[in-house]
Amino acid sequence: MQLKIMPKKKRLSGSRAPLMLFLCQMISALEVPLDLVQPPTITQQSPKDYIIDPRENIVIQCEAKGKPPPSFSWTRNGTHFDIDKDPLVTMKTGSGTLVINIMSEGKAETYEGVYQCTARNERGAAISNNIVVRPSRSPLWTKEKLEPIILQNGQSLVLPCRPPIGLPPAIIFWMDNSFQRLPQNERVSQGLNGDLYFSNVLPEDTREDYICYARFNHTQTIQQKQPISVKVISVDELNDTIAANLSDTEFYGAKASRERPPTLLTPEGNTSHKEELRGNTLSLECIAEGLPTPIIYWIKEDGTLPINRTFYQNFKKTLQITQVSEADSGNYQCIAKNVLGAIHHTISVTVKAAPYWIMAPQNLVLSPGEDGTLICRANGNPKPRISWLTNGVPIEIAPDDPSRKIDGDTIIFSHVQERSSAVYQCNASNEYGYLLANAFVNVLAEPPRILTPANTLYQVIANRPALLDCAFFGSPLPTIEWFKGAKGSALHEDIYVLHENGTLEIPVAQKDSTGTYTCVARNKLGMAKNEVHLEIKDPTRIIKQPEYAVVQRGSTVSFECKVKHDHTLIPTVTWLKDNSELPSDERFTVDKDHLVVADVSDEDGGTYTCVANTTLDHVSASAELSVVDVPDPPFDLELTNQMDKSVQLSWTPGDDNSSPITKFIIEYEDAMHEAGLWHHQAEVSGTQTTAQLKLSPYVNYSFRVMAVNSIGRSLPSEASEQYLTKATEPDTNPTAVEGLGSEPDNLVITWKPLNGFESNGPGLQYKVSWRQKDGDDEWTSVVVANVSKYIVSGTPTFVPYLIKVQALNDMGFAPEPAVVMGHSGEDLPMVAPGNVRVNVVNSTLAEVHWDPVPLKSIRGHLQGYRIYYWKAQSSSKRNRRHIEKKILTYQGSKTHGMLPGLEPFSHYALNVRVVNGKGEGPASPDRVFSTPEGVPSAPSSLKIIEPTRDSLTLEWDPPSHPNGILTEYSLKYQPINSTHELGPLVDLKIPANKTRWTLKNLNFSTRYKFYLYAQTSAGSGSQITEEAITTVDEVQAVNPRISNLTAAAAETCANISWEYEGAEHVNFYVEYGVAGTMASRQVDIATQGWFIGLMCAVALLILILLIVCFIRRNKGGKYPVKEKEDAHADPEIQPMKEDDGTFGEYSDAEDHKPLKKGSRTPSDRTVKKEDSDDSLVDYGEGVNGQFNEDGSFIGQYSGKKEKEPAEGNESSEAPSPVNAMNSFV
Repeated sequence: MQLKIMPKKKRLSGSRAPLMLFLCQMISALEVPLDLVQPPTITQQSPKDYIIDPRENIVIQCEAKGKPPPSFSWTRNGTHFDIDKDPLVTMKTGSGTLVINIMSEGKAETYEGVYQCTARNERGAAISNNIVVRPSRSPLWTKEKLEPIILQNGQSLVLPCRPPIGLPPAIIFWMDNSFQRLPQNERVSQGLNGDLYFSNVLPEDTREDYICYARFNHTQTIQQKQPISVKVISVDELNDTIAANLSDTEFYGAKASRERPPTLLTPEGNTSHKEELRGNTLSLECIAEGLPTPIIYWIKEDGTLPINRTFYQNFKKTLQITQVSEADSGNYQCIAKNVLGAIHHTISVTVKAAPYWIMAPQNLVLSPGEDGTLICRANGNPKPRISWLTNGVPIEIAPDDPSRKIDGDTIIFSHVQERSSAVYQCNASNEYGYLLANAFVNVLAEPPRILTPANTLYQVIANRPALLDCAFFGSPLPTIEWFKGAKGSALHEDIYVLHENGTLEIPVAQKDSTGTYTCVARNKLGMAKNEVHLEIKDPTRIIKQPEYAVVQRGSTVSFECKVKHDHTLIPTVTWLKDNSELPSDERFTVDKDHLVVADVSDEDGGTYTCVANTTLDHVSASAELSVVDVPDPPFDLELTNQMDKSVQLSWTPGDDNSSPITKFIIEYEDAMHEAGLWHHQAEVSGTQTTAQLKLSPYVNYSFRVMAVNSIGRSLPSEASEQYLTKATEPDTNPTAVEGLGSEPDNLVITWKPLNGFESNGPGLQYKVSWRQKDGDDEWTSVVVANVSKYIVSGTPTFVPYLIKVQALNDMGFAPEPAVVMGHSGEDLPMVAPGNVRVNVVNSTLAEVHWDPVPLKSIRGHLQGYRIYYWKAQSSSKRNRRHIEKKILTYQGSKTHGMLPGLEPFSHYALNVRVVNGKGEGPASPDRVFSTPEGVPSAPSSLKIIEPTRDSLTLEWDPPSHPNGILTEYSLKYQPINSTHELGPLVDLKIPANKTRWTLKNLNFSTRYKFYLYAQTSAGSGSQITEEAITTVDEVQAVNPRISNLTAAAAETCANISWEYEGAEHVNFYVEYGVAGTMASRQVDIATQGWFIGLMCAVALLILILLIVCFIRRNKGGKYPVKEKEDAHADPEIQPMKEDDGTFGEYSDAEDHKPLKKGSRTPSDRTVKKEDSDDSLVDYGEGVNGQFNEDGSFIGQYSGKKEKEPAEGNESSEAPSPVNAMNSFV
């Protein structure tokens, strides 16, 4: 098989070759098991430059491993260090680490020096680095007298620090007496040497406590320099000070203060040189003085600055390049520039290099007779020198070994034997440092062994690399083979990669990669194998990620994170905020799939990450939370450019709370007239912070501003200062001026007064003027106080007047006001309408006409005409009784109207009156009219009595509303057979004076349905229906006969069936008994408990329904007009026409509805029919009924009639208690 070649990986070629690994003799990836003999190896040691705390014991580390365990010895300053002779020095058991006890006695300086550790056993000796031990130092500042520094405003200044030299070097910073750091900026900054540089001084730099502090971290001490006093004065103050106190030579930098181009304070001159070691951070500095303060720029003359490694510090005065290499050598230029000029300085940078490894020597494990090499390659600037040692001794003076040969940086071994085992040291050094590496040669003969534990289980996520370990050891170096499966088939697929350390890699593991893998190691001394197991798991996925959210401060936000994972893995879901743990706050709650943040604050904004972890993988998803809110209120309101009628308002916006401000709303308060009440003044764009505001005279203004964003409006700002504008005459006059009389002889003039804001000055009054419209009178005027009404007395009745109201104050009059018209008071009309005429349209509708009343006699605003009408007597009963008068009002100047809802066959009287704003005028003479006959209502009741086998007697009550003179009754009936089909219809005419009728020659035991109508000359009225049955024929009873009796018995029951011939409605009795006995039993269904209960329930339900019907009938009810009109249109009632306000014709069509099958007659065989007379109540009319201007009636009337009997054999619905109840509305 073929394996992909990867760094430090090997492959096998050949289409079917087993997966095997032939490793070279270098086994750097292999560790020698500690149970095998091996030379010492240094595992831990102190750093080369070891600075110790002189207040603590000195611990110099040296740890090593080997077989047999190594022994340790030390040298100090190149000579043997006998620790047994120094009671303060001990060596840890089983270790080479030295502990020097200086806390009880002794000094750290005594043990300052260069130490080296040697670890030795029978196979060789390993040595440590040279460890330079030095105690840390934090010396005090030398005492010095510091004179106060006095200089002119604008001069440059350098305050020296010059800290004492400590070990390690101190960290420098400047503070005051209160231990507060001195502020630094582009003008004032600290240099790399610790001095404080002023590009130019200002009076604010004057202080007496400029103190330089040196912090020595190793000893955790801080040393303080004497405070420096600095005083910055003007030129005049400077001259006075020089004359009084100082000589010219004592004065610090006495120069004229003026603007000047930059000059460099550090470094000096035009060029300088800087040397840095490879891998360190290069720091270049340029600090300039000048006025104005110079700005520093950096460039590299022969290249560009590295993007990812270049940083600026100290306000760009320091350029830093991290991890420098030889490529960073070159010329760097700093440029200091201000408006008066620029200065350049070039720094030549050379990057040197202490030795660094290219290839460090690695341990060699060889079997007897094998060959091998040790390679030691290093680089540096200058080039390092390579030297070899063996067991800590220069190889030139070490015992000779014929199996080795030295070739510069390489030692070649040939046909090694066990005596060739040793530790070799490679030393690479130049003037900037050295490298020391130990590498042993161990000659062993060992069969293979596999160090990975047996049956190790590896679990890997699908589609990820799987690494199966096979750590091994053997000498000679074993070859490695991998097999998959119990049958031991070798791996031939090219998807496998084998690493030098024996690890098998499956770059993309799939579900079918699951199984058992066997690693086999072989050399000439034997073979070893080991099985490991691989399981492939489904990856963890976030199927519902948290989403970006924008919420308002104080609200609640929820992030969802749903995770899908392998069922054998248990995930843990963790939420992070800005890649850190969630705040410890009860507002944050986490459940299975959600993170909920309640009462969101500004600090809650950021990135929220859901992290799902299993033992094998983790996934994460993030969402941003933006917290927004209404803006903070504006502040610092200021009034400028104050004019008589304008002012400029400026303000500072508050925080927009992450939602841009779209506009500002400006409001004002008039403290003089409406204190505490704020009014809208103006709106400006959210980018503006000033507004020019128009003002009104004589207003004591205060302003406030509110900011608006997409979330809402901010709280108002604090009120601005007050601004009182000058008074002037009013600009406007009162509005809503009206003139109306409250009495027949007065005129009440009203208006809406000006508010205080509109008064424009003190002493607000009104000039009220009036005169008759149609006369030649002059204007009459009066000045009144700040009121809203004036009454003019002694006016004629209802005369038009011209009116005007003008505002004035102490400064003058408002402009001339507009003139409006009004009227003096009204009085009752004096004349009744004449020529009243009535046209009867039909039995329920009449049209009234009248002549209009002269306008002058109305003596007011015409409101309309009002008709009073009432029923005088009934033509049918000829009895007189008082009927309450009804009123209909017609708006405006109408001279006709309709009277709907009249009773047919009745006498009416009416009169007409004119109406104005004061009331009604006199009534016109009464006009009498009569309505014609109408169709009657249904008979009040119908019942069937005395049934025999061939006759039925019907008895009924006349209609409650005959609506005329009854001429006859119409009776129709038809039989209903056993299948509920209707037979032929018979029609009889019965005299009007009859209320009882017997029908003979009917079929016996037959159901009939009856329909009864009353008639007048206008036609037939509504019907009432009923059903009844004739009795059974009185003939010899036929003996019943039962035949074909069968029985089918089961375990606990029997099924009995038979055929029956005979009369209906009989009970059956079943007699049965146990075989061999005479016991019998009769079963009567009518005596069964379930049947009796069912019948009782039915009877109770019918009784309840009858009670409800009776109660509703006594209360009366209305019937929907629409159903009545649809079912039984009254020919006397005509729909209103739009053009003339009259009613059109109604059709007399009847709705023929058949009976439903299974209809039955109620037990009392009597049905009462509800009244259906037409009346004003039916029309929805009362004393205060409403009509349109054309007299048409507004509302509805009610009524419901029985349906016309159906012709033919169709079924129709019979009356029942349920239907009776449902007929009420």
